[in-house]
Amino acid sequence: MKKTLTAIIAGTSAIAAAIYLSGYGFIFKALAMNVKKGPVTPSIDDGEKFPSRSIPNLHPEPWEKDQNYNTGVLTEKLVGELKKTRASSLLVIRDSKLLYEEYWNDHDASSLMNSFSMAKGILSILVGCAIDDGHLKSENQLISSVFPHYKNSRYGKHLTFRHLMTMQAGLDWEEEYHHPFSENSKQYFVEDLAGQAFDIGFKEMPGHHYEYQSVAAQILGLALRKVIHKNLADYLSEKIWKPLGMESPAKWSIDKQGVEKAFCCIHATARDFAKIGQLIMQNGNWKGKQLMNEEYCKRMLTPTKTNDAFCFTIWADDEHQLQYRFFYGFLGQFIIMIPEKQLVIVKTGFYNRLDVDDKKRPLQVKIFAEEFARMI
Repeated sequence: MKKTLTAIIAGTSAIAAAIYLSGYGFIFKALAMNVKKGPVTPSIDDGEKFPSRSIPNLHPEPWEKDQNYNTGVLTEKLVGELKKTRASSLLVIRDSKLLYEEYWNDHDASSLMNSFSMAKGILSILVGCAIDDGHLKSENQLISSVFPHYKNSRYGKHLTFRHLMTMQAGLDWEEEYHHPFSENSKQYFVEDLAGQAFDIGFKEMPGHHYEYQSVAAQILGLALRKVIHKNLADYLSEKIWKPLGMESPAKWSIDKQGVEKAFCCIHATARDFAKIGQLIMQNGNWKGKQLMNEEYCKRMLTPTKTNDAFCFTIWADDEHQLQYRFFYGFLGQFIIMIPEKQLVIVKTGFYNRLDVDDKKRPLQVKIFAEEFARMI
């Protein structure tokens, strides 16, 4: 028995050493962190697991409530979807007023919830702000103008800010969420995001094909940090959180180097996520003041030629009678904008098996858009 136990310990130690030396040491960090602080998978309540940088607000302005606030009854179809996908919040804005909100699973109006990839769309907003502020010439500016090492790459020298936002970067990266040795898993827990991102090469010319790659957003965030000469969280506070009168301060998860996880992980309330949707649906105008260039906002919401379901890291559906745009995050986080109905819908949850259409759009978004459009 003693020899067997010794052999098991030795074998386990050898496997652990091999995993660490192969560059997968982040797995041990992930296991230790999750065993100590919660679920073993990412969740909308990951805010306390990682260090973060504050996104301060100023002069909070709560949503004005619609005269019919919370008087409506959800359809059976909506209730079924919310239960199935373990919803934590649902919020509906109509004509710039709070019409409906409900929370589940120990969440409420003050809960900070993980945006996951909705942060990618917010990153595109900040690119527009950087252009307005003169930090960038346009979204077509070369990344090599910020990071000169890309000039030495056959394909990298052609990479632009726009390519990163439209997921046409041509990077040698496979988007994979289902096993612990994937680059996405590493990205979520790694202590040096820049080191990982700059280690990724190219497999084709940027601008030729669409392929969703979270590392593209991280490179975008790193480039944006450098041109604005400040942290992304500070810039988001200055350009969006304070001008919109967000109800609560938010926070953005960072790595050990203090770099924001640009591909994800802005933790905010459902009410404040809704304000971002309202701002973009109004093409950057907030209470009569143009916070972002209107033409940039329109370009940001225009589908690309390579994928008519995708804009500047914001998704689109123009194929049905009811047209809409939406921010989309892992586990079913949505900010849905329906201009025709002047509706903004925010839904957060915890479900990793969403059905999608042939363009990878969650069918649940279509259900929410159509059901609320009929109800209102």
